[in-house]
Amino acid sequence: MRQRNLFTSDLLDLHDEPAGTNLRRACQVTAARENPDGSVTLSVPFETVPKLRDEPGYEPAGVSRIDCRVTLTAYGPEILRLTLAPKGFEPELKSPMLDLDDSLKVLPLSIVETEHGWSIHDEAGRRRAAIDNTPPALSEWTGKHREVIDALNLTLYPDGGTPVPVNSADRFDDYTYDSMPLCLVERDGKVIRSGFALSADLDESFYGTGERFAKLDLSGRTIDLSNTDGLGTNSRRAYKNIPLFLSSRPYGCFIHTSAEARLSLADISTRSAAGMVPEPALDLFIIGGESLERILLSYRRLTGFPAMPPAWSFGMWMSRMTYFSAEEVRGIAKRLRDERYPCDVLHLDTGWFEKDWVCEWKFSPERFPDHPGFMQEMREQGFRISLWQTPYLSKDNCRLEEAKAGGYIGKMKAGSGEASGSDFSEESIGGHIDFSNPAAVAWYQGLLRELLNDGASAIKTDFGEDITDAEYAIPLQRLHNLYPLLYQQAAYDVTREVTGDSIIWARAGWAGCQRYPVHWGGDAECSWAGLAGSLRGGLQLGLSGFAFWSHDVPGFHGTPQFMHSLPAEDLYLRWTQFGVFTSHLRYHGTSPREPWEFPAVADSVRRWLNLRYALIPYLLREGKAAIESGLPLLAALVLHHGDDPVCRGIDDQFYCGRDFLIAPVMNSEGVRDVYLPRGEWVDLWTGEVRRGPGWLRRLHVPLSLMPVFVKKGASIPVYPQQVQSTAEMDMGKVTEIRFDEGYKGLEGVLGL
Repeated sequence: MRQRNLFTSDLLDLHDEPAGTNLRRACQVTAARENPDGSVTLSVPFETVPKLRDEPGYEPAGVSRIDCRVTLTAYGPEILRLTLAPKGFEPELKSPMLDLDDSLKVLPLSIVETEHGWSIHDEAGRRRAAIDNTPPALSEWTGKHREVIDALNLTLYPDGGTPVPVNSADRFDDYTYDSMPLCLVERDGKVIRSGFALSADLDESFYGTGERFAKLDLSGRTIDLSNTDGLGTNSRRAYKNIPLFLSSRPYGCFIHTSAEARLSLADISTRSAAGMVPEPALDLFIIGGESLERILLSYRRLTGFPAMPPAWSFGMWMSRMTYFSAEEVRGIAKRLRDERYPCDVLHLDTGWFEKDWVCEWKFSPERFPDHPGFMQEMREQGFRISLWQTPYLSKDNCRLEEAKAGGYIGKMKAGSGEASGSDFSEESIGGHIDFSNPAAVAWYQGLLRELLNDGASAIKTDFGEDITDAEYAIPLQRLHNLYPLLYQQAAYDVTREVTGDSIIWARAGWAGCQRYPVHWGGDAECSWAGLAGSLRGGLQLGLSGFAFWSHDVPGFHGTPQFMHSLPAEDLYLRWTQFGVFTSHLRYHGTSPREPWEFPAVADSVRRWLNLRYALIPYLLREGKAAIESGLPLLAALVLHHGDDPVCRGIDDQFYCGRDFLIAPVMNSEGVRDVYLPRGEWVDLWTGEVRRGPGWLRRLHVPLSLMPVFVKKGASIPVYPQQVQSTAEMDMGKVTEIRFDEGYKGLEGVLGL
């Protein structure tokens, strides 16, 4: 779509609407009433807008009004729900995205009439909203006169203190709007879209919305929340879109929808954070709190808390695309142990079926003749087995007819033909499993249950970003983005039922998916740009409610040749260093990824992996803290230093847990700047203490090291002995390192 620099076109898609399409904007509240359920309903008329200056594509039939309901509900002291419902339409207030915590109680709201409107308070006396119908002050110094625009003037106070004004004055004149406070698009008398705008300050920063691979501060971005195969980590495409944005003010806005919404964060208008939903109803949760972390905690109370993955999952995962036989895997396992590379998981990607990429949920009997015995053998050596699979069935899949007969896959529409797969199998898709159908979920879980009972420990729920244009139990428009949530829940539930562990390995995402860890960053390029984009995606996902995140070390695909260009050895080591301090660490890609394939850095990789295993007690402690708060394990600096303007844009450093500050090196020169926020920081390697805030400019970092700082005074639990897997760990032996005046550097402390 060519930009027209008009919000009606660029946000509301009004550039090519047929005749009979109207745009309506919210006017002043005409009445307010208290409801028995504790909510308050505002009567808000919406009037058609005269054709805007230079605006193509629609012809309003003159100014007319319809009445709509705007309902405000307080969920505890920090969340305010705004629901817009056109007359005759009942919004869906429940969905799989919501998983309300028991601590969230509706606080009854009451109305106080004021001179020019109403003030809405909760039972504790906190003001939660204000409606002001005061006429604007005017000076009529010319004979030209137009009627004063009748506009909604509503300010929300989600936490009783932070004002979040619905933007009522974002326009040039009566005919040129840059946003509207609340608006509706109707076609032939039926509302088809709804929109909103919240006031944006000139220095306001925005975060969240899922996985973003560009700069951390989203101010000045317009984003379509539509899941797709990201095809790397360096574009606007995203595997994980989350309808949540955070403001540095601070507040959060969760748009309760699975439709393909659009956000403009101080972009189409620098005065507004605006959004459009292609549905007639609008359901917003405005979340307050004193910090971004507190806002994310409340978001999790709405959509669910992350589960805690098992301890073994924090060990190293070894994979490539792909291992093809039990004998090949045995060889990898033996060499890992012989050469003392600690590892907990061996992942079998696309090659464990009869035909590569054709997912039939059963092992090839020729290449894996006794797969239960093989997985038990691996378990005895300290290795768990993870299995790749996909939610679509190819045209040659042996289970396709069974799935069609049972109605377990979406019914392809007549004349639509076969969709092509987003993979390397060259197999056409016969259909996607319909996870909105309970019978299909039960069938799918039966397939996984057999594999888990045979000894598999984790299921890789790959894909799920795109589904075929077919008939599902719920409409495609609502299912497209919701699909990964239903898909991952199905795999997670059966895994936990059989193994007792809270683990999957997932790529796509939507609101609520944080409940089912772990998610990884997708198919990054083996390059410094791929590493930087991966980190940015992980930071932004942590600002979207997720606690755990991983990535492919050292990137997924080669460059310039996709399958056969091996990653550079310095990139392999630098990505390993970065991965040691992320919640989960997996080697994976289109070519071999085992350390011995990179001999110049293999010894250094082994030392870093030993450090990783020494830090597993710390990662477990911080993981538990993350699932009980709003923090991710890998956190942007702004989450801990929201009052530091420098931290607002830093996206090449991160916190690991609450105590480690990490600055990955992302170039072959080994040079970078490091920002130390306020406080005292201890150099992990030397014990030198530095004080922030301030920059360390152009640090020259040897290939064997990476800048790592620890908060002075922190106590870090570590495992003091080298192990080959977490199965060898006796947590009674965990000790602590105190980063105080007595700490003189890591060398010799852990025998690394």
